[in-house]
Amino acid sequence: MSIEETNPAVAQPARPGRETVEVVAGARAAGPEDVQHVKVLKVGPADAPRVLVMLGGREGAAAGFLTLARELVSAVPGLEVWAIDRREQNLADLTHYADQANQDSYYLDGRYVRQDGASAPFAASWGLGVLLEDVRSVVLKARDGGRRQVVLGGHSVGGAAVAHYAAWDFDGQPGHADLAGLMQFDGGVRDAFKGAGMEFALNVDAAKAWLGQIEQGAVFENATSLAVRVGEQPEDAALWYHLAARHALNDPHGPAVLQPKLPAGYATDGPLTNAGLFGKLVCTEVGHPGYAVQSGRLDAAGDWADEGPTPLLRVAEAHAGRPSGAFVWYALNRVMLDYVAGNDFTDNEVTRLLGLRLFHTADIDVPLYAFGSGLTNGTVASAAEELGTSTKIPYVRAHTDVELTHQDLVYAAAEHNTALSTAVAFLKELFAG
Repeated sequence: MSIEETNPAVAQPARPGRETVEVVAGARAAGPEDVQHVKVLKVGPADAPRVLVMLGGREGAAAGFLTLARELVSAVPGLEVWAIDRREQNLADLTHYADQANQDSYYLDGRYVRQDGASAPFAASWGLGVLLEDVRSVVLKARDGGRRQVVLGGHSVGGAAVAHYAAWDFDGQPGHADLAGLMQFDGGVRDAFKGAGMEFALNVDAAKAWLGQIEQGAVFENATSLAVRVGEQPEDAALWYHLAARHALNDPHGPAVLQPKLPAGYATDGPLTNAGLFGKLVCTEVGHPGYAVQSGRLDAAGDWADEGPTPLLRVAEAHAGRPSGAFVWYALNRVMLDYVAGNDFTDNEVTRLLGLRLFHTADIDVPLYAFGSGLTNGTVASAAEELGTSTKIPYVRAHTDVELTHQDLVYAAAEHNTALSTAVAFLKELFAG
């Protein structure tokens, strides 16, 4: 059974119209002029009166929201979705990302331009403050002088960024004043990740030590590449997923072009198709549950059979998509430090050391949506509800579906995706109020 035959209606979701990429000037931070911006993937009508701005997690780039954005725009009248490619993606060598003929050898043979702490030392200072200033540039552009309502959403630690933005002090202006609502997809603050076995605690000495490592050259971190077992360089995961996705889309049932180059952990004795190889990467043999989708299985011939809630080609389209795929190349160590420091969501000694302007945590006064998967196992919802009791948030709509993985909730087909259906309900309630 081929991928297309399994369920053609959900394998390639209908496009709701306009899809464009725009460059938006960001904060003026350390580094050259050509990195002082972000790219924004826009899905939906340009004249929509409401905009949902989405931010990815540790590894999440704009195209990771492609299918979710299309379905939200189709289901919620008057909505446009903007997904942000963060400034660190400006450091990636994407010169051959659209060059099907030469990209495999260019990237997998190591001929591309790599960045590290020596070549991009300025990125050591790109922390949460720079990220949120960039996000605010996007939010203010989306607001169009107050003529449009803006909701800020985020996936994974992007959900923490949503809370931090709402509490941040932008030269005396609280971030929540820019927004009509907040949406957290399997992420948040105040131990939202506890159900995944991740509890964050950081004292001043530990924060100083981590900061010192960053300043000494540990500018980028490689957690995603290690988690999915494709290499040790920060960009390995983004490269492998992008290249495998391109082949899966272009010739799903043809012999796997990349099979001879597969990392040792993915080696197999039998032949694979291009779709079968991509399925191994994103579904059957992922080393960390935070990166796996429930798509299907390899058949006896090494081809892919869609059997789960998340059709494989939806994931492939995101990783092959513009402006630069679904993963960032260079996740910023300083941003992760700041996320951990801000987990308690208070203005304290550690946050002040790091310059985190969380001065309005108790004053947030816009509605909050939160959705947790089987990865976080209920703690996203409980953290969101606790946040609601300690702020001026008028109402919290919190949901959990343990049958979905951390990645399923942005890729799963509509009929299986409770994150989509509950998000649509929240947005319709918010905009009707």
